[in-house]
Amino acid sequence: MATWNLEQTTHHVFICNGSSCTKAGAEELTSALRSEIAARELDPSIHTTRTLCAGRCQDRCVVVTYPDGHWYQDMDASLAGPFVESLSSDVRLHDLISHSHNGRTFERTEGALPGTPKNPDIVKKVSKL
Repeated sequence: MATWNLEQTTHHVFICNGSSCTKAGAEELTSALRSEIAARELDPSIHTTRTLCAGRCQDRCVVVTYPDGHWYQDMDASLAGPFVESLSSDVRLHDLISHSHNGRTFERTEGALPGTPKNPDIVKKVSKL
């Protein structure tokens, strides 16, 4: 098992490979992203992690980037090139972002589905803080 040196890493990309995303082409997307990163020789700066369900099944395929905290929706293998280019140029594909981190919480992009609270009782308690 490898232990990667992350000292040059500027972006960590999480690619949902849960069942809904897999049915929508997540394996092809994962391969295309990794191939594009390798072709551009960006392996030292962009690290990818295949995940299980990200919990935004209606947005399939879902890709999350850190440290910027953007959640991308409707991703497919044809977007691998523009997506990797957006990371390397620091110009995001805003029309594909469903949520962005504002430094404290994630804000939903206009038009993105709001989703269902994970636990309504906890949401009520947190909103009172």
